[in-house]
Amino acid sequence: MAGHRHGPPGVVTEKPKNFKKSMGKLIKYMASYKLGLFFVFLFSVGSTAFAIAGPKILGRATETLYSGLVDKIQGTGSIDFGKIGTILLILLGLYFISAIMQFIQGLIMANVSQKVSYRLRKDIAAKINRLPMNYFDKKTNGEVLSRVTNDVDTLGMSLNQSVTQLITSVTTIVGVLIMMLTISPLLTLVAIAILPVSGIIMGFVMKHSQKYFKQQQEYLGHVNGQVEEVYGGHMVVKAFNREKASVEEFDKANDVLYKSAWRSQFFSGMMMPVMIFVGNLGYVAVAVFGAVISLDVGDIQAFIQYVKNFTQPISQMAQVSSMVQSAAAASERVFEFLEEEEEPQKAEDHAPVAIGDVTANVTFDHVKFGYDPEKIIIHDFSAEVKNGQKIAIVGPTGAGKTTLVKLLMRFYDLNGGSIKIDGHDINSFDRSELREAFGMVLQDTWLFNGTIMENIRYGRLDATDEEVIAAAKAAHVHRFIETLPGGYNMILNEEASNVSQGQKQLLTIARAILANNKILILDEATSSVDTRTEIRIQKAMDNLMKGRTSFIIAHRLSTIRDADVILVMRDGDIVEQGSHDELMALGGFYSELYNSQFDQTA
Repeated sequence: MAGHRHGPPGVVTEKPKNFKKSMGKLIKYMASYKLGLFFVFLFSVGSTAFAIAGPKILGRATETLYSGLVDKIQGTGSIDFGKIGTILLILLGLYFISAIMQFIQGLIMANVSQKVSYRLRKDIAAKINRLPMNYFDKKTNGEVLSRVTNDVDTLGMSLNQSVTQLITSVTTIVGVLIMMLTISPLLTLVAIAILPVSGIIMGFVMKHSQKYFKQQQEYLGHVNGQVEEVYGGHMVVKAFNREKASVEEFDKANDVLYKSAWRSQFFSGMMMPVMIFVGNLGYVAVAVFGAVISLDVGDIQAFIQYVKNFTQPISQMAQVSSMVQSAAAASERVFEFLEEEEEPQKAEDHAPVAIGDVTANVTFDHVKFGYDPEKIIIHDFSAEVKNGQKIAIVGPTGAGKTTLVKLLMRFYDLNGGSIKIDGHDINSFDRSELREAFGMVLQDTWLFNGTIMENIRYGRLDATDEEVIAAAKAAHVHRFIETLPGGYNMILNEEASNVSQGQKQLLTIARAILANNKILILDEATSSVDTRTEIRIQKAMDNLMKGRTSFIIAHRLSTIRDADVILVMRDGDIVEQGSHDELMALGGFYSELYNSQFDQTA
């Protein structure tokens, strides 16, 4: 719900399990962008080098001005403004070139990081379609969504900022150190002596603030999650008068978030003033020792600037370290997802059977299955279904009815036995081609943000408008659509909440009619429509099912009385099978189920 989050720059809120391995995978993934990264490195180094030369040249201008003032006071000369002007023009040129190079490297790095993010999102989207269904049984939608959004965004942002800043910081430290040594090795030692003080203070602050930042991000997720849950179930909360309880629960999490955020921000806010204070101590030390060893005014000025430029990248390195950790943690989660085991798309046989060459005779041969291999829910299922038959699957909740059709479409692979179409094991078909043979209407309707025309056409993308309208008429939804503003061009919102549940069901039935598949699966397909509409839909579905093998899962047994064969399931096994009249005459479990729904007519 709240997804994967990171704290503010400069603080590691989540560390990767294996930093070296994660960064290795990321570097390998970015290998195709090595030319761009090379130019980023080149322009970063160039930009920094030109900027580093600035204080030394400015020092020459200061020294020239100082010498001219002394000569003027002593009456032995005057200020050479021409020379100063030339020096300043050179300085301006250097800074201009540095800025241009910095702009170019920023442009290239932004392009590289966004290309990496784009490619990762594309790979993740493709990966989702190749993952087995049992992966989504173990993961929430929020967890999967977090990989596409938060983790990729964090990775892209961290790459964009950390790579250039890391190069710039290292180049600045090395370059400034060299320039400081050219001015005075002794003063350089004084400046370096201050660094351990900065490091100790920075380490202390980060050590004590990290746990608060981590708690802050954790409870930010809790607070966001609670808000999302209460907002999504607002009607239920009000119906059960749980407003006060939900507010109290929110206040508890919010209070922890407030305290952890206050402490983390306090420690974080301390870092900059302390670093400035330590830096100022360094300036004082440089000025005192510079005067003692009688350095030129220009050299002292340049050295003070270099001291400032020397401490700043060290602070940035801590921030870069945090961003690199964040990038590694995000990349670890992304690559972990991309490396998940995929369901085989191709047939096990090297010469797959073409689904177009078969009819729809289906055989279940001692099928055994469990979502968890240790917990088998279908123990020994066998049935023979002839082409064009209407097969009803009934039984109490949890008997394995829906699971059976999921196995038929190879959403899951069997633990034992086999399922055959025209004598061919379903494993001998390409998985995607196998599913082309099935049309589905589920109890949980799925419509997307788009026009009604587009939602129905999803069943067969090359269908004409006339074919879509014909399918809608067959599903008895055409008249309703015409009453809507925009008719078939009316746009359904993301949740399709601008039409009723029953109307959504009718639209999905129209989609299945348009698809015109060989085998139909109807899982409580009319559960959300009124009785009168259900009768009309049944007539339309009867016409649709003629000549096609149809599997109908139903709780309302009145809807399947005319089925050719009724399979009665209980605890994962078929306990009875036959026509409605045969099963009623048997007086067994089906008769008991039927009479429990129709006591008055039984």
